Amino acid sequence: MSHEELRRDGLRRFGLIALATDLTIEGDAARLMPPGTQLHVTRIAFENPTTPESLRRTGPRLRDAAELILPGMALDGILFGCTSASAVLGAGVVTLVGPRAPVTTPLSAAARALEALRIGRVSLLTPYMAETTALVAEHLRQHGVEVVAQHSMEHADDRDMGMLTPQTVIEAALAADHPRAEALFLSCTALPAVQVIERLEKMLGKPVLSSNQVSFWSMLDTAEISGDGPGKLFKVRRW
Repeated sequence: MSHEELRRDGLRRFGLIALATDLTIEGDAARLMPPGTQLHVTRIAFENPTTPESLRRTGPRLRDAAELILPGMALDGILFGCTSASAVLGAGVVTLVGPRAPVTTPLSAAARALEALRIGRVSLLTPYMAETTALVAEHLRQHGVEVVAQHSMEHADDRDMGMLTPQTVIEAALAADHPRAEALFLSCTALPAVQVIERLEKMLGKPVLSSNQVSFWSMLDTAEISGDGPGKLFKVRRW
């Protein structure tokens, strides 16, 4: 095949490393990735329940997963799509994923989003067990975010988290909010939260952030690409 026969599509390409059991993140990606971009997805094994031990086991799987995403082709970013594993693995995620492209995690994205919105105090809602929620809360605190309240929905299996109804998520979010919180963070890429963000912002009168919303916003923002998504966050322009 001659060089002239190869199509140059001009797309900005990104990678996503998702957990094998995540029911939600790819659907949210379809909503949040704008025209002119394309997301390429690979999955890694994950063994429920969602505990620190099972989350830690994702780390050694990340490098091989990243290398499976369009080998030899340039990527504008890679997202590791697990909030609680990001809390367990910490800053080591970047090294574990490797040098393919700039790495985003839901928690690095949350920090970037809160900085962009000039917010320092949040309430935290997770679908996890309390032990895992505490890991996410502590990670946020270590990165300068004051967690004024945290609420766990006490699910151990992320497949159950992905099947929660919008009304269940809304009711839990309202219960998790705190008067001192400047924003509400809905943690977990499996949580079906993107669809309720705007309703919750109207009800609470403050920004509402979710793992998938901040992750795709941050990955696009890092690449200096405008996105179109729900909530006050997607109205922020930084370049």
